[in-house]
Amino acid sequence: MVIKATRKKNWFTYFSDNYRWSFITSIALMRTTVGASDPSEIFEVCRKIENSNGSDKSWTKEWTNMGEKIRKLALIEKRKKHFLSASSHFNRACHYFQMADRFAFPKNKVSNATYKKSIDCFQQYTQLTDSPKIECVEIPFEGKKTLPAYFIHAQNTRKEKPPVVLSYTGFDGTKETSFVLGGLALARRGMSVVVPDTPGVGESIRFRKNFLRYDYEVAGSAIIDWLEKRKDVNAKKVGIMASSLGGYYSPRSASMEKRIKACVAWGAIWDYHRIWKKRIDAAFKIQLPSPGNHLAWSFNVKTAEQGLEKLKDFRLDGVVQKMKCPFLIVHGEDDQQIPLSDAKKLYSASGSKDKTLKVFNGDNGGSQHCHMDYLAPVVPYMADWMSEKLS
Repeated sequence: MVIKATRKKNWFTYFSDNYRWSFITSIALMRTTVGASDPSEIFEVCRKIENSNGSDKSWTKEWTNMGEKIRKLALIEKRKKHFLSASSHFNRACHYFQMADRFAFPKNKVSNATYKKSIDCFQQYTQLTDSPKIECVEIPFEGKKTLPAYFIHAQNTRKEKPPVVLSYTGFDGTKETSFVLGGLALARRGMSVVVPDTPGVGESIRFRKNFLRYDYEVAGSAIIDWLEKRKDVNAKKVGIMASSLGGYYSPRSASMEKRIKACVAWGAIWDYHRIWKKRIDAAFKIQLPSPGNHLAWSFNVKTAEQGLEKLKDFRLDGVVQKMKCPFLIVHGEDDQQIPLSDAKKLYSASGSKDKTLKVFNGDNGGSQHCHMDYLAPVVPYMADWMSEKLS
């Protein structure tokens, strides 16, 4: 059953009777501001699926087709040595392939092949673009495992060792989306940025067996250990910014890992177990960004109920009281996935003396989840805050 995209605050919903499709389409539209998608390509797909009765198979098929179409353009331009044109096409193709994969369950050889194609496209983008300077890296993690990541070199600075920010996505996002929607803005303000697929996310879960876990500071600590060995960053000035479920990842990490000196929760989380219990009790007939079976997949268990058991420690009460670094929470007034009251609880509980709760109401920035209805004022606000705190 599809769930309507309700409108306490008016926002653009292409599929007014399907919250999930509308929300993910809004993310695609936000990517247009950084050249990672194009409105004409988005609406071409939307027109093809708008009469499909909410069929996720139709969604997967048409977004895959668009990814293939744009990838072919990229390959043609690359053969002509039009590298900047190819780079732009590869960037968009990556995100269309990931749009296709988002609702494809179960994850199998076909969906994994699509996902690998998205990664190849994005890596080609990083190699062919003229700006910024990007490294594709593997960060050592728990013995023989690694965290795949992009390292974006700081821009517009003369510092030999600029500050560095860890930029995470959330429950069902990818490092590629985090790269374009947040990472680039941070790098332009003179900070280097590490954009990883952390446990439970993207390449990490698919190809590294790094499943979702509550003790997210373990990933942050591993990344900072790696940064301390680099000679081109100031590892004593490390910030963290994370979106959606990243509103749990980032404050958890900053509370437990004292080398983190500034923290942004891009969308607050207070008690993720309670959020999912409500979703399961409603048989997933509720505003969700992904199919309900994404939860079990993230933990490598068989049922949502088993996944819910794994979520028991995904609570910040008793944790954020330990936070000492500056803390910024941004939240949408009409967030239909996570209530504003959770953001207020997180703010009140935080032990940081320097803390801010910024609520966007739809006029001054998006009022929906992670502000995907109006992002343009929000990302600069967060990036400027981080630059000030790490300066």
